[in-house]
Amino acid sequence: MASRILKRSMMMKSTVGSLRIAAAAASRHYASVAVGTDLVSAAPDVRLQKARTWDEGVSSKFSTTPLKELFKDRKVVIFGLPGAYTGVCSAQHVPSYKKNVDKFKAKGIDSVICVAVNDPYTLNAWAEKLEAKDAIEFYGDFDGSFHKSLDLEVDLSAALLGPRSHRWSAYVVDGKVKALNVEGAPSEVKVSGADVILEQI
Repeated sequence: MASRILKRSMMMKSTVGSLRIAAAAASRHYASVAVGTDLVSAAPDVRLQKARTWDEGVSSKFSTTPLKELFKDRKVVIFGLPGAYTGVCSAQHVPSYKKNVDKFKAKGIDSVICVAVNDPYTLNAWAEKLEAKDAIEFYGDFDGSFHKSLDLEVDLSAALLGPRSHRWSAYVVDGKVKALNVEGAPSEVKVSGADVILEQI
């Protein structure tokens, strides 16, 4: 009897261990987008939504921005994050770019762009709260189509966020990715912060 209980306990531990390994592997999922990828070609039909107030959205007839307009003939640093008002995004990720925007400009960067799976109205309010709108351009990916097209989507239902974006950054020249950094877990800012990509330009 005791040996049967011990065997069952060991099987349960093995199953739990396997689940933990699978979860860890899922958290380390890296995007199919890579250095050399042309973002415009990879997602030709995808459009983003510039952060704005609701009234601005109505007056613009809910206009959207094609990727070509963001990247064509331009040097851009773009970073993605799980969502507006979330802890690490607010306390670490956006501030790292806000305080380094002058260094990016000195390196010839035309725009520093933040994109998240949020509507543009929420992003606008968040950007204003962070006092970052003058330094960073914020764009919504309201349906996640941009991140899906690049395989940068992650399921954060455990945090009540649903499908969101991995935390990542890229240096893009004329639409082509010259440097790419994807975090091993959405809660980390180890490789996607401003200091890392500044060294890659």
